[in-house]
Amino acid sequence: MIQYILRKIIYGLLVLAGVVIIVFMLFNILPGDPARLTLGQRADVASIEAINKELGLDKPILTQFLMYVNDLSPISVHEHTEKNKEKYEYNELLTVGEKVVVIKVPYLRRSYQTRRRVSEILIEALPGTFILALSSIVFASILGVFLGVITAIRQNTITDGIISILSIMGTSVPSFFSAILLSYLFGFVLSEITGLNMTGSLYEVDAFEGRILAPQNLILPMISLGIRPLAIIVQLTRSSMLDVLSQDYIRTAVSKGVLRNVVIFKHALRNALNPVVTAVSGLFASMMAGAFFVEYIFSWKGIGKAAVDALQKSDFPVVMGTVLFTATIFVLINTIVDVIYSLLDPRVAVNEA
Repeated sequence: MIQYILRKIIYGLLVLAGVVIIVFMLFNILPGDPARLTLGQRADVASIEAINKELGLDKPILTQFLMYVNDLSPISVHEHTEKNKEKYEYNELLTVGEKVVVIKVPYLRRSYQTRRRVSEILIEALPGTFILALSSIVFASILGVFLGVITAIRQNTITDGIISILSIMGTSVPSFFSAILLSYLFGFVLSEITGLNMTGSLYEVDAFEGRILAPQNLILPMISLGIRPLAIIVQLTRSSMLDVLSQDYIRTAVSKGVLRNVVIFKHALRNALNPVVTAVSGLFASMMAGAFFVEYIFSWKGIGKAAVDALQKSDFPVVMGTVLFTATIFVLINTIVDVIYSLLDPRVAVNEA
């Protein structure tokens, strides 16, 4: 069991290491001068050289990569100066000559445009993405399980056929296409009936009332992001329910006169939900990472919108930070789910050994 958990943690760290390498190499070959993006087009040569030196852009690419990894690492080595202490906000562990080994929050550098810490921008945007992803997975789970049960107990009927076809279509339609369609149809064409807006975030600023809660703006992004996991959950629930309903103990319960609803919801559904729960946890992680374009289309203030806005402005530290942040969340959630699932069912660890 311990070996299985350690193996999952190591796999997760290797995935993150690969993401760091790809992100660094990708954004270092894209066009754009960071010094110009930071200072503006009218910057003088001396200022540009100073920024290049501060960012390490005057050094070889391998040295730049090692500096970037050192910035990201929670335990890192830096020159012992007041400037670095203010920059990294670290706690000292060990002094070695002129350098110091420190423990710190990973430093994602600063935005070229606003000079704010990327970590501050991400923390500010995270609640919006979390609320959107959580509400979407709750919507998809409740409706998906319900429809999956309906299709299972009404197998080979018109209801089963219609729901199955719609679920297949749901898995095929990208979230951004659903977002565009729903935004135009319910937020523009039918806005007077639905009372919904094409764009908007959880909070809106009113000239008289200030910052006000606008929960209606969550409806369309939630549905757009939840359509694909909804379709997957419907199919998983249907397949799992059909498998459970064919078991001997279910037939025995029916033959003994147990009420149909009791058999379905107390016995069959409880056992059928195991693979669904596992899938839901993985889908939630992917939704946290996949909300980028849905957020942008609806102008929903979250990590995705912050990343797309930054990409349009060539604000690469923010884009790199959002990619690494979402990759970390994805790996962390999936690792935790794998570990919990192995604790609940030790056969998982044994089978992968």
